[in-house]
Amino acid sequence: MPNRSFTVRVQRQDHPSKPSYWQSFSLNYEASLNITSVLQRIAAKPETQDGAKVTPVAYESGCLEEVCGSCTMRINGRVRQACSALVDRLLEDDPSGIELRPMSKFPVVRDLCVDRYRMFRALERLECWIPVDGYYDMGGGPKQSVQQQEQNYPLSQCMSCGCCLEACPQYQQVSILRQDDETDIEYEQRRDEDLDRHFIGAAPMSQAVLMNSNPTGQAMASQRLESLIAPGGIQNCGKAGNCQAVCPKAIPLMESWGRVNRSATLHVIKKFFDG
Repeated sequence: MPNRSFTVRVQRQDHPSKPSYWQSFSLNYEASLNITSVLQRIAAKPETQDGAKVTPVAYESGCLEEVCGSCTMRINGRVRQACSALVDRLLEDDPSGIELRPMSKFPVVRDLCVDRYRMFRALERLECWIPVDGYYDMGGGPKQSVQQQEQNYPLSQCMSCGCCLEACPQYQQVSILRQDDETDIEYEQRRDEDLDRHFIGAAPMSQAVLMNSNPTGQAMASQRLESLIAPGGIQNCGKAGNCQAVCPKAIPLMESWGRVNRSATLHVIKKFFDG
């Protein structure tokens, strides 16, 4: 690399109620750096390009191998994981430097950290888990065919990173401010009721498809389908396909939409004839 240093521009925000601002940092080039390593270098010496001493940039990270999904952010305008975004490739695409922003569809907590509660609330709303009677040995479970396993395995790779939701044009940020006279319980109840009316997005929907495809999870298939066709459900999808295009695990999310739409249609027809 001819230039032995590069610039990193970071969109920062000190508090959810405060405006965002930009800061630039100059780093010495090292081979095989990823964006998480870049943020670690900035944290070790939090000094802007013009020499001002600042607080370290707040960010999230966990596994460092694209498994946990916690380090999702917008890097050079594209939503992706910081741990798998390599500096060498980023500078090949844009030699002027690297730009980091938090995801725009979730409320910013600080700097590059966002509150993804809405996504986990959707998973809760759709009951994306397999119920069990206990943790004792209940013997072997129902068998699945090889075809079923191959169809469902890609869906199990979802790490709730939020990339699909960030790229979705139908998924808009929802900010629910707490009122002065509200207790914690009252605020949480009002927040959840409000969130449940908004679009669930691709990741929770795909997990509901996975649970309904599991022989044991099929016991709650009707409840999940009712939630999927409720306000904010699958009917809000505009079929843009952005979710599948940006998914770091290449999950066939549009195929999941097709599967769930078929199941929902059959569910509604069956309800009609069953009275």
